[in-house]
Amino acid sequence: MSQNSQIKPKQSKTRYHHGDLRSTLLNVASDLLKETGIEGLSLRKLADKVGVSRTAPYHHFKDKNQLLCAIAEQGFVRWQQDSLAIFSQSGLTPKEKYRQFFHGYISYAADNPEMYDLMFGRTIWKQNSATNELRDVAYPSFNSQVEMTKQWQAQGLMPNTEDTLRLSQVTWGTMHGIARLLIDGIYADSSHIDDMCNCAVNLFTQNITQNKQ
Repeated sequence: MSQNSQIKPKQSKTRYHHGDLRSTLLNVASDLLKETGIEGLSLRKLADKVGVSRTAPYHHFKDKNQLLCAIAEQGFVRWQQDSLAIFSQSGLTPKEKYRQFFHGYISYAADNPEMYDLMFGRTIWKQNSATNELRDVAYPSFNSQVEMTKQWQAQGLMPNTEDTLRLSQVTWGTMHGIARLLIDGIYADSSHIDDMCNCAVNLFTQNITQNKQ
């Protein structure tokens, strides 16, 4: 036992010197976030879980806020990758891609409630404590929403009589609202996702559909 206990610190030091401790810390922190939520996550618990000294995480994250911002960064990157995969599909109409995008967003939030809370909740944004790295990843997400809305208007999928920015805010606000209902368990659960998403998509594209009939 004493021999094994001597080996573990050496392995941790090797990981640190090889530069992959930060990745390990982030992966484990994401798992802890699912288990304990934002309130239960700490650098001390993270160090214990990874098996490194309690000072080791501070070489990569100066405090809990910086750790939370780094986790949120990963969430935005993952969602952007999912979105790109949806819109890069061939053989689908713009409305089918939009429907998949809407469903994908809600499903992502429902499957990752703690991550979603971190990405869009008060913990970071209300306190104006987002790191520059997080802002550089998060802000383009809404810019992409605006650009996609502009394309959907040009394709005739959404009404071009509405201001693009306001339409983007309203559609994203609707997605966010549905996501919060599901996460908070307020008059909605996972069995309602398909029906709510289809209803919202039909409402946002209804005017165009009626005009073409």
